[in-house]
Amino acid sequence: MILSKQLIQHGIYIATAESLTAGLLSSELATEPGASAFLLGGVTCYQDEVKVNVLGVDPHLIQAQSAISSEVAISLARNVRDKFALECVKSVESVFGLSTTGVAGPDPVGNHAAGTVYIGISSARGSRSVALKLHGTRSEVRAATVAKALDALEDEIQAIFG
Repeated sequence: MILSKQLIQHGIYIATAESLTAGLLSSELATEPGASAFLLGGVTCYQDEVKVNVLGVDPHLIQAQSAISSEVAISLARNVRDKFALECVKSVESVFGLSTTGVAGPDPVGNHAAGTVYIGISSARGSRSVALKLHGTRSEVRAATVAKALDALEDEIQAIFG
């Protein structure tokens, strides 16, 4: 994985907050030998209570926007970044937070169709989200979300380091 070499080269650490992907993103990052050089860890935050009580997402935000939103994806990414930087005694500038939230399907959740996905990324450059409309089976949506999250991470590295 070229990505792992970039992470190590630039001294970047990764922390994840995964709802939709339930650990698949961390698992994919850990497939590379030497992943411990950049993967700090992650939180599977499938339930809203975990998003609020473990990762500090404002419950009013979830109530107003739902957990399936750009704003929650950003909050998850920012909060997991800050939490892992603090707990692992890393400079927050060296930690990137990645989050996933959405609907894998097959059924919609509330007003959100299956395949509605938000990826959050937080780095020294700031925090943002990527909104996706994916198609396929539940497994395909989750796998595509992981691939898109890794793409977003590569884009962020490119934006910062050129």
